[in-house]
Parts: sequence; C-alpha cells; structure tokens
Amino acid sequence: MEPSVRAYAALAMSDPSELVFGRAPTPVTCGFDLTIGAGQVYPEVNFTLPAITVSAENWSEIVSQYTEMVTGILRRAAALRAPGIVLEFELLPAMTECPEWGAEITALLHRALEEAHGKHGLRCALRVTPTDIREQGKPPLLRGGPGVEKLLRSFELCAQAGADILSIESIGGKEVHDQALLYGDVPGIMFALGVLAPRDMAWLWRQIAGICEGHSALIAGGDSACAFANTAMQLAHQRMLPEVLAAVVRGMSAVRSLVAFEQGAIGPSKDCAYEGPILKSITGCPISMEGRSATCAHFSPMGNIASAMCDLWSNESVQNVRLLSGSAPEAYTESLIYDCRLMNAASERGGALMLRDWLTASDRWLSPQAAVLSPEATVEIASAIVAAESHYDRTLAAGRAVVSILRAGLGSGAMQISPKERQWLDRIERELCAIPPDEMDLRQQVEERYEGMFDPPSYGLLAY
Repeated sequence: MEPSVRAYAALAMSDPSELVFGRAPTPVTCGFDLTIGAGQVYPEVNFTLPAITVSAENWSEIVSQYTEMVTGILRRAAALRAPGIVLEFELLPAMTECPEWGAEITALLHRALEEAHGKHGLRCALRVTPTDIREQGKPPLLRGGPGVEKLLRSFELCAQAGADILSIESIGGKEVHDQALLYGDVPGIMFALGVLAPRDMAWLWRQIAGICEGHSALIAGGDSACAFANTAMQLAHQRMLPEVLAAVVRGMSAVRSLVAFEQGAIGPSKDCAYEGPILKSITGCPISMEGRSATCAHFSPMGNIASAMCDLWSNESVQNVRLLSGSAPEAYTESLIYDCRLMNAASERGGALMLRDWLTASDRWLSPQAAVLSPEATVEIASAIVAAESHYDRTLAAGRAVVSILRAGLGSGAMQISPKERQWLDRIERELCAIPPDEMDLRQQVEERYEGMFDPPSYGLLAY
C-alpha cells in the first residue's frame, strides 16, 4: 500500500453529541475572510450552464451565462444579508479538456467575489472542482497520458486564476465498481473500494496537495465518492439494486475519501460526499453536505439528516434557467441562506442539538441509507475505520459496521425493510464475512471477472 502523509488512528470527534452543524475541531479559513466550521453554517452555491455545447463558437455566450449567474447569486446574498457564502465552480468536461477555459471562468468568479467582499463586506470563498477526465480509455490510464496532463494543468491554472479551495470527484476504481454494482458482486465492490480506489486517491491527492502547497492561500478541500456511493444511491432509487447494498457502499466508500485527508486535504469536503459526517468524525475537518436542497440535481432518501452535521450547506448543481421568481441559481441561493439562518439561529439560542436531532429523526429509520448517517452510526463506522490499519482492512471494517447498524435497527423494530431487502442484507453479510484477509488473495479471486477492465500499473500494481 502506498504511504500516507497522515495516519488517523483515533477519532477527532468520538462523542455523537459533538457532531453538530457548524462546528468542527479544526475550522478552515480561506478566501475573503471566511472561516468554516467555527460556529456558523454557510451556503455553498453550485451552479452550471443550461443546455449548451461548450465550444469556442459558444464561448462568449458561456462567459455571459456565468457572469449572469454569479451576479444574481451575490445580489441575493447581499439582499438577504448572508454572513458568508461559498461558490462552487464545477468545471464541465470540456472546460477541463481545455484548461484555459476553466481558468477564465475561475478568474471571472474570483473577481466577482472580490468585488462583493469590498462592496458589501461579504465573507466568501471560491471552490473549484475540475472534472476527472482520466477515464477516457479502456482500461483508463490514470497516472499518465493526455487526460492526466490536462487535469493537472487545469488544477494549476485554476489555482493561478484565483481558486480558494480545490476539490475533485475522482474516479479511480470506478471502472470495476460500476460492473460490480450492476451484478451485486460484493467481492468486486470490495476490490474496487478497498484495493483500487485508495491507491488512486493516494497518487492523485499527492499531486493536488503539491499544487496547493505552491500557492500560499490555496486549500486542498476534499474528494467525493460520488462515482461510487452516489451511483449506488441513484440505482437504488430506480429500484435497480437494493437500498441495503447502497448503504453498505456508502460506509465503505468513506475510506477512499479519507485518503484525500491523509494526503493533505483539510476540508471542507465536497458537498456530494454524503460520507462527510464519517470524515468529520475521524479528521475533525469541516464538511459540505447536500440533501433536500439538491432536488434540482437528484433525489435522495436523506434530505434532512444530511444537514445534521454540515458546515457548508449546498444545493449540488442547478442550471441557469428562468423560474417565476428569477433565475434558478438565485432562487436556490435564497433557499440555502434561509436553511443556514435556521441552523445558525438554533446554535445562537442553544438549540443546535435539538434541531440536529429533529433533522436526524425525520429521516433516520425510513431508509437504510439514512440510518448510516445518524451521529451514532457515524461514530460507529468511523470507529471501525480507525481501529483497522490498512485501507483494505478499513474498507472491510466499514462495510461490516454498516451491516451491524442495519441489523440493530431491524432488531429494535425501528427500521422496516422488505423481505427481499432482508435477503440481500443476509447475502451481503455472508459475503463480507468471506472476504479474504489479504487483498492480493481477493485480487486473485475476482481478477478473472474484471480482467482487462482496469490497468494494474495505474494503481501501482504488477500485472499478472
């Protein structure tokens, strides 16, 4: 296993009562006078283009669209007297393929934030998230080639253009995980999340952390298991795989997301990383979350509980389309600001834990996926992770911890699931118990099924 910069052997937050929105043991200061995790929750607004081809021919229109979006968002933030805000610019694939395009929009957004801070005193920061474009070949080559070169250049140019936080939704291991999910192949899922993904995370985040070190005010934010756990969540939503499997994948995916922090990330984690509470418990770093606020992008069974421990509250990604009130990015900015006002008012009046518990209770036992995000479940999964040593052992321990949490919910009668879901939970438990203790033994076990889908040298592995 590739070496880590940080080793997390104990929890930064081991008491569930410590896990609450707006508070993190290691707050992050970034951008224009914004400190995240020091007592207040701030909105993180994520916005994107309407249907339009990203091309040189359309570039002037694209620049106009981003100008319109950021102007509306910051106008709304000023009108509602938001105490602070984070903007997230998620590059579309073509903007990472042409790094100069992503950098141009980054510079545009940076200038707008600088002006808002100067004019209104708005505390603010800009998160920039290049698209992981390394999966272009079959199998994808993750450590070299044009895709890697463009991705790293995109990070560097966006850093130079004014990004305050760098993040990514990385895809190492996805080529195996997608196939394993479709077949409900637990050993294959374990191989993708416990062997491949952590290796890629370690390599990639060393590059990102190195870029951040070259820019004094730039922060390595965090990654997201979107390509893994959110894929499982959406497939479960479409009844294409069981919810209990999606819940287990969520817990297991926290280990690969943790690697970003091992390599130098300090938060805030990515909004679509629903595994964020587990990361917060382990690292003490602030997290961004999304839930009911993200219905413009996707549905989920954990719309309230997702906000119970957040430090930034996000809407995922909303297109610049017109609504009756105004543009969609403006409207979602208002919704986020009001959500944050409520959480901050609860904190100021001593009611943060009460509101957190209401948010938790409203979702917790209505879905296995929500059950693993309660403060108590978060600490249980996080404890299982830090009690193990290797990424492989930690991934397996996390999966088993999720099964234990779901078993306890069923045993108490708090959670009700269908007989078919129960059968799946039995199967998942059996197969996790049968996973070999050595990762190379697991590789031999699954290699034939996934031969040719992944490139061993891309993960620092020898080819058989």
